[in-house]
Order: sequence, then C-alpha cells, then structure tokens
Amino acid sequence: MDGYGPSSYGDGFADVYDEWYSDVSDVDATVACIVELAAGGPVLELGVGTGRLAIPLAEAGVAGGSVVHGIDTSTAMLDQLRAKDTEGSVVVHEGDMVDDLPDGPFHVVFVAYNSLFNLTGAGRQHACFAAVADRLAPGGRFVVEAFVPDDPPRAASEVTVRSLTADRVVLSVSVHRADQHVAEGQFVELSAEGGVRMRPWMIRYASPAELDEMAATAGLRLEHRWRGFDDRTFRPDDERHVSVYRRDEPA
Repeated sequence: MDGYGPSSYGDGFADVYDEWYSDVSDVDATVACIVELAAGGPVLELGVGTGRLAIPLAEAGVAGGSVVHGIDTSTAMLDQLRAKDTEGSVVVHEGDMVDDLPDGPFHVVFVAYNSLFNLTGAGRQHACFAAVADRLAPGGRFVVEAFVPDDPPRAASEVTVRSLTADRVVLSVSVHRADQHVAEGQFVELSAEGGVRMRPWMIRYASPAELDEMAATAGLRLEHRWRGFDDRTFRPDDERHVSVYRRDEPA
C-alpha cells in the first residue's frame, strides 16, 4: 500500500483500539499463561499498543516485582498506554520490534493477536525471530499468537459493513494478495460529526509451518502449540494458534 509505514496502523487505530478490540481475546487467560511461563522472570511484549495486555500483566506481578517491558512503533498508541498506566508499571520502548528491542535477557517475549504479521515482509519476520532469540535467557520462550491462514491462500477484494448507526458507518475495504501472502485494507469511518476518517492496515501472514521454520533458523524449537491461551489443545482445522518457542539451555 503506497504511503504505508511501520507506525501507520498504530497511528490510525490508537483512538479507537480499546473501544473496538478490548475483548478481541481473553485477557485473563493470556495474563495467567504468561505469568506461568515467565516463572518470575522479566517479560517483553512486542506491539504493546495501548497496554491492553501489558498493564494487567504488570498488575499481576508477572516479573516477580520487576516491571514488564513493551515496545511499539506508534507514538499515538504509546500515549494511550501512558495515559492509562499512571503508575508507570510498564517500561515503554518506542521503536521497531526488530531493530530497537531492549537488551534483556527476558524469560518470555510475546506477540499477541497477529501483531507479528504487522511486519509486512518475510525477511523482517525472520529478523524478528533472530532478534528475539538473541534477547531470550537460556530456557526462555517466544510466544506467538496468530491466525492460521487459509490453505490455499485467499485472493479477493471485499467491502463489508463493520458497524452502522444513525449517525455513523464504518466500512471495511480489503484486498487479499494470495501470491504474496499479503492482505491490506482500510476501515473507512463516515460520521455526521467527524466527516471521513481513514484507518489503514496491512499484514503479511505466515502459516504455523513457516513460523516454525523461522524459529528453527533462529535457534528456537517449538515447545507447545495451543488453540489459544485458554485452550491448550490444537487441531489441524483450528483457525488460530498460540505457538511457544523455546531457547534451550546450552548442553
């Protein structure tokens, strides 16, 4: 998409993210699982956004009293996080989830609800796995939550209605490029008060098998694959997965 950059999604959705996506996944189950995996060690969330997960994670004392870290490219998203996190319980890093990661080491690095796919090239996704592996403590985990793409990938152009009220309509316009494993689109918001507002998004999706290859190249192995943080099973026809990759301790 011409003009689309690393912070475009966050800047476009920051003001409505909590309204639209607060219940997009089970926060309590996610927090409980990350607390268990971290076992008292430090945690980093990639694509931390408004702190939907990082703030309750910090409140749960995930890092044994130390502070949870979060990174995002969008100043607008991080402003929303800071406004909610008045105690400063989350250490905020503004930057890219490949090139600007804090040093660590971390017991758990996690990326929730498709945020890994906001890296819009396969090379950048590979680089993310490598950067994370370098910052994991021995025995640490990289946890990836994502959808399972259609097989074969879908090729389509779509216009649907996301929401409709007497004074506001939100349209979803998207294009799916199967050959590139890319989907891109806009939420077009039309309202009597605000006129027209465009909220662009773009993802480069990958199958669980491709993610496993990225992990293996980075020196990580698949330890678990679950249907979700609240359901630790996985079936071939599941539409979502939580994959836990482990950096093994040196022999």
